[in-house]
Amino acid sequence: MHRRCHYDAVKAYRLLWYTAIRSFASGQLSAGRQYFCVVDLHALTVYQNPEVLRAKIRETVGLLLACGIDPAQSLLFVQSHVPAHTELAWVLNCVTPVGWLERMTQYKEKAAQQTSVSTGLLDYPVLQAADILLYQTHQVPVGEDQRQHLELTRDIAGRFNHLYGETFVLPDIRIPPVGARIMGLDDPTAKMSKSTQRPYHAVGLLDDADTIWASIRRAVTDAGREIRFSTEPAKAGVTNLLTIYQALSGQSQQQIETHFAGKGYGELKRAVADLVIMTLGPIQTRYDALMHDRAALDALLQKGADTARQRAAVTLRTVKERVGLLALPCVEDQRPMLLPSSLGHRGS
Repeated sequence: MHRRCHYDAVKAYRLLWYTAIRSFASGQLSAGRQYFCVVDLHALTVYQNPEVLRAKIRETVGLLLACGIDPAQSLLFVQSHVPAHTELAWVLNCVTPVGWLERMTQYKEKAAQQTSVSTGLLDYPVLQAADILLYQTHQVPVGEDQRQHLELTRDIAGRFNHLYGETFVLPDIRIPPVGARIMGLDDPTAKMSKSTQRPYHAVGLLDDADTIWASIRRAVTDAGREIRFSTEPAKAGVTNLLTIYQALSGQSQQQIETHFAGKGYGELKRAVADLVIMTLGPIQTRYDALMHDRAALDALLQKGADTARQRAAVTLRTVKERVGLLALPCVEDQRPMLLPSSLGHRGS
């Protein structure tokens, strides 16, 4: 079984990111082949400072490794290093009705906030579908907010299969049982957003202990004192803190409620902050070590790109044949792709 995950090269440094990665890392030996793709092309749906984007791509790779992704067990690569992603996206564009894209909730929400909407924002889910279908993925672990996009991926694959014959695996959607939807610390009625820049909204994976404590100490709760999991809107803040605690501790809801019985919100916040700091400390240490050896990081990315290109080429050749494109042997050149010089080693 192939399982695939993708990570935004710019916006993914939130605690919710780690809660997902940890479960993937722990299952690398038993889950079959796993693909971890840093989706830098998706980041271009809004303007990015080129130098900042290049740095963020590296940082995302470093954080994935620091969080436990093992390149000896899983394939880790950067999206733009494998041109087959965009080639397949164009073919899928040609079988995807515009109405399907216009119905996407994330598109409608983001478009409503902009005076001019890019084609990339509308077309984002088709490239995401290509990212997934290219590797004949069987299972895609995502947060609840990505369910609609994964359902669209299945629809696109089904439509292509209907038109041209069985080509793509229809991937199953896997929602993590805990931590699939961590809410904003400053607004527990809204998801902890990767793009929100408000102070104290979220915990970043590279935040220091003081920053983490400041964010959690200011987390919105309520006027009561009872510490329990609840679906009541009034208890959303407390439930969010308990969810973070559960995701990092691995304890059951009953165990956690028993532990905090009779305690106040201040004690809950301190316990959550201590657990977050204890969890992220070793990750930050590993990350710092990884980022000091940029040549090794480049070598890893080169190897990942070479392997991903070879695997992607199999599906892409089939797709081209199915739709009637004329293939030439020289076109399917699988020589290793060199990283751009701007991503090369610059020294310390």
